[in-house]
Amino acid sequence: MACSVGLTVFVSSGVVWYEYTSLTDGMTTSNAIAVTKKDAPKHLDNSVNLLLIGLDSRKNMDGSDVDPSIVQNELHAGADSSIGGYNTNSLILLHIPANGGKVQAVSIPRDDWVMTYSGDGSSMGMAKIKEAYGNAKEQFNKSPKAKGLKGADLEKAGRDAGRAATIRTVQKFVDQPVDHIAEVNLMGFYDIADALKPIEVCLTHPVNDPIIPRTPGKEGGGTGLKLPAGHSFLNAADALSFVRQRHNLNDGHGNNDDFARTHRQQAFISSVMHKLKQQGVIGDLGAMQKMFGVVQKDLVIDNEWNILDFAQQAPALTGGNVEFNTLTYDTGDKKGDPPQDVNIVTPAKIQKVVKQVFGGADAAAPVPAPTDAPSADATATQSPTPTQAAAPATVDVFNASSAAGVSSSNEAKVLVGMGFKEGKTGPAATRPKTTTVTYGKGAKEAADQIAARYGVTPTESASTGAGRVVVTLGTSFDGVASDRPAAPSAAPSDPAANIPMQGPKVEAQSDGGIPCVY
Repeated sequence: MACSVGLTVFVSSGVVWYEYTSLTDGMTTSNAIAVTKKDAPKHLDNSVNLLLIGLDSRKNMDGSDVDPSIVQNELHAGADSSIGGYNTNSLILLHIPANGGKVQAVSIPRDDWVMTYSGDGSSMGMAKIKEAYGNAKEQFNKSPKAKGLKGADLEKAGRDAGRAATIRTVQKFVDQPVDHIAEVNLMGFYDIADALKPIEVCLTHPVNDPIIPRTPGKEGGGTGLKLPAGHSFLNAADALSFVRQRHNLNDGHGNNDDFARTHRQQAFISSVMHKLKQQGVIGDLGAMQKMFGVVQKDLVIDNEWNILDFAQQAPALTGGNVEFNTLTYDTGDKKGDPPQDVNIVTPAKIQKVVKQVFGGADAAAPVPAPTDAPSADATATQSPTPTQAAAPATVDVFNASSAAGVSSSNEAKVLVGMGFKEGKTGPAATRPKTTTVTYGKGAKEAADQIAARYGVTPTESASTGAGRVVVTLGTSFDGVASDRPAAPSAAPSDPAANIPMQGPKVEAQSDGGIPCVY
């Protein structure tokens, strides 16, 4: 669910600064990444991992209940706002390779039995991975940190604790960093589906999932969804039922209903991306404003995320070139009090699988071909040298390039690694063809060192603050040659080939953009 909304944002946000600021000004943001990134696993390059969180909550952002009549009649999700709690019923980790290429996404089954961690890294004990969010939120609400907080403020702080716990738990489970998050709840999914309806889906078999009323001692269930095999066009309520159905779904691959539902969610994301491209939502101001209005109240992103910059960096993602796989497990068992069905997993095995998939995606990413007359940027060498200390300066980086893998935030990371202090990042206000470096009073030495990286000559500017250097990545900038890894001799065409997964992969570009699932 979070993925479909999140990818909608990514596709829609690759426009102009006006739309970017109007989008993010009204959006809920979280500090969860800042809390968890200090001791997170590290990337070996400038690739980006994005965690998409689908929260099974019937609560509004301020903690108030969603209208019970809407929950029951439109969402088909019962009438009690306590149902679902704060479980993260959808967790998808996307890996965007540094140099472009196909995005690899792995769905983490919600019932995997793992060690869970709070946002500060302390253990919360073994539990289903979906429960880390709610357990951490409850733990925070009972802690001294919650003293004096009430209403919406308490809800926001508690949810941030839940997000941080989910990030920590996922990072430790798969041994991969989480750079950004996007989160949406049931109401958010419904709203985005309503804005895009009808949603086209495809089933390999007909489905009939009658609603079973909840009675004393009996959980109940069912969505009421009834669809034929083949292609169908769904309204928002049926779209939600399509991705939430978990009964009558044994998919013929030995998977239980939960795994088949995960494949439904992956297929729905592909359908949304296909429709956005097909209908030309990008560039249609009216359609985009409607989408932004929905996104602003339903989606939560981390406060370190520059969406427009990200959209420029990830053309494969915004273009719909995504492959989804579902992580497997060892066996089923019953754990907890009271005992519940869980997936027994071996973290070392999962980490090996994820590393293979993500590492294969990095190896398969295209390496930009050299031109007959390389630009100054392409032939520049990194400076300062290992024996030369970086001169003191704060560096702002702004990006005018649309080349794959290029972003102001990634370039800023490189400059910080060279010893300079990170300043502002974001899209460039101007669009010079060649990268420019300007500096203020007292920053000439640093500017010379930085300019050497790009093979250009720095210019002093009265509008640049003292001790500050401004780098504007030109429209022709496609990276610095010395940063690029050597091209692999035989890059795998499918990073997930021959790697054990739970059921078949779902590709966002298969069947004209609408993959068929069980």
